[in-house]
Amino acid sequence: MTAAKRRRRRLLWWIGGGLVGVLLLAATGIVVWSQVGVYAAEAEPLAAVRADPAIRLTDDGTAIVMSPTHPDADAAKGLVFIPGAKVDPWAYASTLSGLVADDGLTVVITRPWLNLAFFDPRPLSTFTGLAPEVQTWAVGGHSLGGVRACSLAADAEALVLFASYCATDISDTGLPVLSLSGSEDGLSTPQKIDDARHLLPPDATMIQIDGASHASFGAYGRQDGDGVATLSREQTVAEITSSVGEFIASRG
Repeated sequence: MTAAKRRRRRLLWWIGGGLVGVLLLAATGIVVWSQVGVYAAEAEPLAAVRADPAIRLTDDGTAIVMSPTHPDADAAKGLVFIPGAKVDPWAYASTLSGLVADDGLTVVITRPWLNLAFFDPRPLSTFTGLAPEVQTWAVGGHSLGGVRACSLAADAEALVLFASYCATDISDTGLPVLSLSGSEDGLSTPQKIDDARHLLPPDATMIQIDGASHASFGAYGRQDGDGVATLSREQTVAEITSSVGEFIASRG
């Protein structure tokens, strides 16, 4: 081998090694970033859910399953719910608890990889399989979780968006869609919701909750960049429970 060829080979090794190093640093950075600044579930609302005898809680690391304990509850309907970016899945337990305790739904709150639904490639069946007794599934999510839910909606009977919108066009699918948003949302603003409206079916149900902010859809405190909620948490949860419960019940 000539000296020139040896130099070229060494150069290629250096370039290849450098690229691998950059990729490793980038991957490490994403992992670290995904674990820093995660919005934790507020203790008091979560404690109330844990103490509710009408709700059975299980958590196998894949998802949190909330199922009704009442013997007359209709366990045939369920909701797979995907959290927003870097929000503890338990932060949605109190928001969704009324759907379980009052409406008899089974709710599966996913645990996205790296706390980011964007990086979670698992199919809907990963989560519906945790409650095989449920026959009819809706899929939904908050913020980035809602964007991910849109991409899984083809495998569900309905789609529920919390302060979110689709990045993919499902307007011609005929899928029943409920979109809940907040008038004071500083992240998924009313304008952003309106701008993405054409990606949803024409008959999608659009409900704006007056006084709700982005963080009003979970129980994890204030969120950076968000507006200020003027509606109480109790009133917001009541509106969410009523709207989602009626929407899923109407699916037959």
